[in-house]
Amino acid sequence: MFKKILMALATTTLVASPIISSQAQAQGYGPPHRQEQTRTVVKQKENGRTVVKQKTVVRKHVRANRYAASNHRWAKGQRFDRRQATNYRVINNYRGYRLNAPPRGYQWVQSGNDAVLIAITSGLIGAVIGGVIR
Repeated sequence: MFKKILMALATTTLVASPIISSQAQAQGYGPPHRQEQTRTVVKQKENGRTVVKQKTVVRKHVRANRYAASNHRWAKGQRFDRRQATNYRVINNYRGYRLNAPPRGYQWVQSGNDAVLIAITSGLIGAVIGGVIR
């Protein structure tokens, strides 16, 4: 009698666990970086048969712009990535911001309110001056 009860509990657990986990994911308790969509395709064959295919597509969660709100702190020697720079633009009138002329092969760029001196070919940062641009 005890073996029958244990077998019934084990069977119920095996059957119920996928149902409970799929309901939890459907309610938003699953992993936040995945998005599942089920697509049903119905086709009519020439011989009169109807073929129904269900396809589940799993997509990673796509953020709007992962660099948009980053307040990156630049440091000398780092590699500059313009996607991480907020309000990025090349500064051509460096004298208007009281900056020295960039050496050959370098340029001043804006990242937020900071002026960053970067090497054009390698992207290495030569200097960072904070709060120059208002």
